[in-house]
Amino acid sequence: MEFNPVTWFEIYVDDINRAAHFYQQVFNSRLEPLGDPSDQSMIMMGFPSEMTKYGASGALVQMEGVPAGGNSTMVYFGCEDCAQEQSRIEGAGGKVFKPKFSIGEYGFIALVIDTEGNMIGLHSQN
Repeated sequence: MEFNPVTWFEIYVDDINRAAHFYQQVFNSRLEPLGDPSDQSMIMMGFPSEMTKYGASGALVQMEGVPAGGNSTMVYFGCEDCAQEQSRIEGAGGKVFKPKFSIGEYGFIALVIDTEGNMIGLHSQN
């Protein structure tokens, strides 16, 4: 494979506004509407992206027939120090499932649950 295998992610949510507020507060960034605004059967809020930089971007998605939570896919967000983002989880309405811990030479991770019941990972080298 000549490229990284993951190029996009979607986190399904039940309340797009509540979920967007959570992610914007935790990561200190703005999400932007994506897709066709007249199609209310699928509402998307995209994470910031820069196509010339490393890593994949993605979106929060509220879609009829696709409930949030209970999935078996883990999305990890890159951080300078995942303890910083972890410290904002509860104030944003989420829960810390497993606080920052070492994964050896690969750095550190924290596992958290967003306002929609989705577990996500926070990863940093420090």
